[in-house]
Amino acid sequence: MTDTMVAEVIPAGERLELVPLDVGHAEEMAGVLNDPALHRFVGGAPESLEELRARYARWAAGAPDPGTTWCNWVIRAREEGRLVGTVQATVGGNTAEVAWVVGSPWQGRGYASEAARALVAWLRDRGLIVVAHVHPDHTASAAVARAAGLVPTEGIQDGEVRWESGAG
Repeated sequence: MTDTMVAEVIPAGERLELVPLDVGHAEEMAGVLNDPALHRFVGGAPESLEELRARYARWAAGAPDPGTTWCNWVIRAREEGRLVGTVQATVGGNTAEVAWVVGSPWQGRGYASEAARALVAWLRDRGLIVVAHVHPDHTASAAVARAAGLVPTEGIQDGEVRWESGAG
């Protein structure tokens, strides 16, 4: 499955589209991701433009493990004509581990749920089991996982609850 996995533009309802991430998105995304509050549950701090460019370049180069594929998208709000966040999937075998982040000014509008639903559907259409890891105190991210059709399991990894869906 991972040999043919290529990120493509994914329509995410009327308001959003998921666009394959490239280094050129770093400048706009540096502003979207500059709120330290976005790191409350995952740690770290906002990256500088140079750091974000370097990270996006690493992602674009692909996963170092030949059995793994990295797929990364920016979330574009159509009406605003701007980027509002990212979604990503790390695909290995028949499983895709997903994550999402929406910039603070755009939170509470359902963007993360819409983007995650579209991503999970795209992955499940390819026969993949979808997994997310959510901090137990991050109720907003748990709501996004639930909206995307994922369910919590008893599994805990690095202090985060494993959410998953069956194969598509």
